[in-house]
Amino acid sequence: MPDGTIDYARQLNAAQYEAVTSAEGPVLVVAGAGSGKTRTLVYRVAWLVEHGVEPETVLLLTFTRRAANEMLARASAMVDCRCQQVAGGTFHWLANRLLHRYSAKLSFAPNFTILDRGDGEDVLNFLAGNLGLREQHRHFPKKQTIAEIFSKVVNRAETLEEVLVREYDHFLQYQGELAELWERYGFYKRQNQIMDFDDLLLYFVKLLRECEEVRQEISARYRYLLVDEYQDTNRLQADIVRALAAAHRNVMVVGDDSQAIYAFRGAHYRNILDFPKLFSGTKIYKLEENYRSTQPILDVANGIIQSAREKYTKCLRSRRGTGTRPLLSRPADEGAQSEHICEKVRELQRQGLNLSDMAVLFRASYHSFDLEVALARAGMPFVKYGGFRFVESAHIKDVLAHLRAWRNPQDRISWHRLLLLVDQVGAKRSQEIISHILAGELALERLAAFAQRLTGRHGLHRLVHLFEELSQPEITVSQQVRAVRAYYEPILIAKHDDYPKRLRELDYLQDWTVKYHKLEDFLADVALEPPTTSLPEDHPQLVEDHLVLSTIHSAKGLEWRAVFVISAVDGRLPSSHASGDEEMLEEERRLFYVAVTRAKDFLFVCAPEKTYDRASGLRPAQLSLLLRQVPVGVFSELHEESRAAEDEGASGRGQGRFMPGDMVRHSIFGRGRVLATADGVKVRVQFEDGHTRLIHLDYVPLARVSPYS
Repeated sequence: MPDGTIDYARQLNAAQYEAVTSAEGPVLVVAGAGSGKTRTLVYRVAWLVEHGVEPETVLLLTFTRRAANEMLARASAMVDCRCQQVAGGTFHWLANRLLHRYSAKLSFAPNFTILDRGDGEDVLNFLAGNLGLREQHRHFPKKQTIAEIFSKVVNRAETLEEVLVREYDHFLQYQGELAELWERYGFYKRQNQIMDFDDLLLYFVKLLRECEEVRQEISARYRYLLVDEYQDTNRLQADIVRALAAAHRNVMVVGDDSQAIYAFRGAHYRNILDFPKLFSGTKIYKLEENYRSTQPILDVANGIIQSAREKYTKCLRSRRGTGTRPLLSRPADEGAQSEHICEKVRELQRQGLNLSDMAVLFRASYHSFDLEVALARAGMPFVKYGGFRFVESAHIKDVLAHLRAWRNPQDRISWHRLLLLVDQVGAKRSQEIISHILAGELALERLAAFAQRLTGRHGLHRLVHLFEELSQPEITVSQQVRAVRAYYEPILIAKHDDYPKRLRELDYLQDWTVKYHKLEDFLADVALEPPTTSLPEDHPQLVEDHLVLSTIHSAKGLEWRAVFVISAVDGRLPSSHASGDEEMLEEERRLFYVAVTRAKDFLFVCAPEKTYDRASGLRPAQLSLLLRQVPVGVFSELHEESRAAEDEGASGRGQGRFMPGDMVRHSIFGRGRVLATADGVKVRVQFEDGHTRLIHLDYVPLARVSPYS
């Protein structure tokens, strides 16, 4: 502002105002979802500068340089260009800046270089080769996996064994070799005066701990420290904050303990919980006024987080007032869940929402597989974040290639993909085999004949045996997928270091095929559009109105008018991995909280009544523990509405063009019998595949047929 004055009391709510204008000393701002934490930080920068603090003595730490730049630009627009002199950036940016200045204290040259992730992986690969680890151990981790393991050792401040046990137990057999490689890697970096990305934090903490004079000098330079998203800091970053504030204790950290969901990246939620213990006399301000969501949605969020074992007690209050009560639905199974979502999406479109106003959130990427197929069938464009569409993952495409080639031997693309997976077959031999197969009739017999030319140990013989198994009479689609999975498993283990996760996804693929009676129907359903993830913002596919599908982790920080949370049952959300682990269960609770607080106007939570289990088939699924703990009444429940609709139909009121007992035909689901009607536009139909579905006649046509046709 030209006169350099801002009416803080008028432009901020009471809690924000108290935090922004707080006196010197340690301050913790517990900022609930949608409560304006960024606004609070921006106004804090402006307030400090306006009240005579030299901008060069203010340090703003964020998790992206872009976020820091945007905050400082906003503060400058409010005050003047002095705010651009505030130091702002990430922890790694600060560490790099100061380590170059004080490099001699750590026996590094001033011009030491920083290895990017790719270069670091290449060094690890080079050293592993020198140690002969690749030759000695066929399944030794690949360079990318080794880099991930070592990074977690640093950022989590854990031992190599702890990291392996927690996430890479299939590589525990190589613990000794990895420990030796870790030592060689450290020596190589010191010898060549280089640091990798993780070393920046590690050496910065070392500098601050071991050099009292340097710590006091840096702390005196940055007399006011502001830290965003403090719940996402790791142990090293928390140590940096503590050291930087040693000389003055003027540190304000902003975050939400209820949104701490990145433990897998090394974030440690105890940092925000323990802040007042580390900084005695901490003033705590709670931002509980939510500017994003309606109160009924916040009632669900408050209900989810109230059972948290440890938390800063807070109760989100909406600045927007009342709205539609969130809907909890219990569809029969995942197929019915997908149909329900398609129906609700169309209903919201009729109310004026665009597809891009809506998002479907899920715990794990593969949970959306059935929905992706249903959306493709319904012609609804969508973009998925947090992993490729299920059928676009390399291991899924590999399995599908075998099934497609068996079903259609003329499919050259599938043949080429699967043949390159065969031991002792390269690109040239692959083309030779394909040419032989397609040179005449009976392609599979010609494949067997080609294999006879080769030695008995050649990998092509295993492929011939697989196709013979796939050709057995009466074999089901699920059994065919199981056969391909068994054949492909050793290939997958050799090809991908994260094979345990990928094998679980192949199990899910097999589960999903149980409902198919014909392989061609299954292959047709999974023939989706090409990938649309990781596209630039101006890509034509993103310009088009589209529904967003996203993992909850990838949705943090975003918002939509309508949000669907799917598969809210035990084993999915919370994840089965959290069973028996109280700390993991608490993070699952926070994850659910993040999911529901993305919704502005409408929230839909789906919990299928049944899920498929390979051992016992279709079995009951229990409503998520996280939902069972919320207060009664925060949801409107769909099954109650369904019963009312059936009662209305049975009494003869509200019947439209159909009557209970009418036989009908649906273009996709086939024949069925009308059970009930409601509102003149909805009918509940039991189809011959055993599923009961609610059909909206405004956009799904039904044809009446003879009961004898």
